[in-house]
Amino acid sequence: MAKIVGKVIFIDLNGGCWGLIDADGREWRPIVFPEELKVEGMQVSCTFEVSEEDDFSVFMWGTPIHLTSFAPISN
Repeated sequence: MAKIVGKVIFIDLNGGCWGLIDADGREWRPIVFPEELKVEGMQVSCTFEVSEEDDFSVFMWGTPIHLTSFAPISN
């Protein structure tokens, strides 16, 4: 399991998808993105596992991950 702190973004690509960008600029794409995190610019802390499965997606953006926990960060 790994942990990131990042910003929620909406990627307007092939109909759009939600993703996370961490402080190092790495792009992460949760396979199931929780509704409560779908707020552009929200800062979040997440633990995750990189998807071991072949994730064929039309989005072709970010590393596919499975979130195991998440929490918004208050400013």
